[in-house]
Amino acid sequence: MKRIKIPTTVPTTEQAQLVNVTAVAGMLDVSTRHVYRLKDAGLMPKPLKLGGSNRWDRNAILQWIAAGCPRCDRGANR
Repeated sequence: MKRIKIPTTVPTTEQAQLVNVTAVAGMLDVSTRHVYRLKDAGLMPKPLKLGGSNRWDRNAILQWIAAGCPRCDRGANR
């Protein structure tokens, strides 16, 4: 029987990196509680839920910061 080699990495030019709330708070220089407030208000990119944990795409956060931290809750009446 012929074995199939499964790649261990995704062949992309830029790898996605998921970061936790502590890392996001450090990137923004705010508390972790403030990150959750921003998330709950729809003011930042939505995290991915992994089990009971929130993880953010590092590149999406960096792009959001570079764009001046615009609202991310399109169409919400707030």
